[in-house]
Amino acid sequence: MKIAVFGSGGVGGYFGGRLAQAGNDVTFIARGEHLRALAAAGLRVESTLGDFNVYPARATDDPAQLGTVEVVIVGVKAWQVDEAADSIGPLIGRETVVLPLQNGVEASDQLAAKLGREHVLGGLCRIVSYVVSPGHIRHAGFEPFVAFGELDNRVTERVSRLRDVFLQAGIETSIPADIEAAIWNKFLFITAFSGVGAVSQAPAGVMRQLSQTRALIERAMWEIHEVARVRGVRLGQEAVSEAMANVDSLPAHATSSMQRDIMGHRPSELESQSGAVVRLGREVGVATPVNSFIYDCLLASELRARGELEFAV
Repeated sequence: MKIAVFGSGGVGGYFGGRLAQAGNDVTFIARGEHLRALAAAGLRVESTLGDFNVYPARATDDPAQLGTVEVVIVGVKAWQVDEAADSIGPLIGRETVVLPLQNGVEASDQLAAKLGREHVLGGLCRIVSYVVSPGHIRHAGFEPFVAFGELDNRVTERVSRLRDVFLQAGIETSIPADIEAAIWNKFLFITAFSGVGAVSQAPAGVMRQLSQTRALIERAMWEIHEVARVRGVRLGQEAVSEAMANVDSLPAHATSSMQRDIMGHRPSELESQSGAVVRLGREVGVATPVNSFIYDCLLASELRARGELEFAV
C-alpha cells in the first residue's frame, strides 16, 4: 500500500516505520534536521517490542513530489492539523483516505472541512513514544494500538483493507462500533492525564500515588465525560474507571507529550486538550472547573512558548 506519513515524530515515525518494515511503500513527510537524518541514515526506532531500522527511508518535505497516495496518516500535533490540511491536497486522489491520529476530538472535522468528508476517517492511537534525536524514535510504553473507522460507522472495504495492512505490520488494530465514542474515550484519558501532569510536573507513578493528584485526574475525567454526554457522545459509565486503569498501567516514569512540551517551554496541545474541554463544555452549558483551572494555570506558559507573551523564567 502506498502511504504518506504527514508528521514523522513519535507517533508517525513509529507507525510509519512498522508499516514500512512490513513492506508497504511509505514516505515520511518531515522537515529540518529530522528530514535530513531520515534521508541520510534512515529511521531508527527503539521499542520495548524490539528495535528496528528502516533504511533507506523515503522522506521529503514536499508532498507534491509524491503525487497521490492510498493513505495519508496525519501524525502532527493537534494544533498543527489545520495547517497540515493545507499541504495535504497534492496527496489526495479519488480513493485516498486520510487517517488522523491526534489526541484531540476535532481533527477529523478540521481535515474534512478542507479535504472533503469523503476522504477522512476518524482515528486514534495508544502509544508512549517520542523523538530522541533527528531520525531516532523511542517507543517507551503501552502496546501500540490504532483504531479507526468511517465517520458514519459503516464498515467499508477500504477500512477493512487498512485494518489488514496494520495487522500485517504487527500493530494491534480495531474498527470500533462507534468511532466518535472511541475518540472521546481516548480524549478523556489523555486530556486529564496531560493536564494534571503539566501542572504538577510529575510522572505517572507520582500522580497516581498521591491522593490529591489522583483525585484531580479523576475529577477532570468526569467533567469530560459530562461534556461528551451532553453533546450526544455515547460514552459508557465505565469510561472513567477504564481510563484510571490505563493511568495505573503506565510505566512509573511516563509523561504525556503535552506535559513534555510545556515543561520544555515548547508550543503544546493545550488548546486542543484542556482548552477544548472548556470551550466545548461552554457551548453546551457544562461547567468544567478542574479543566478550566488547568487551562488557566498553563495558559501563560503556552503563550510564552508561542511568542505571544514575554516574561522571564
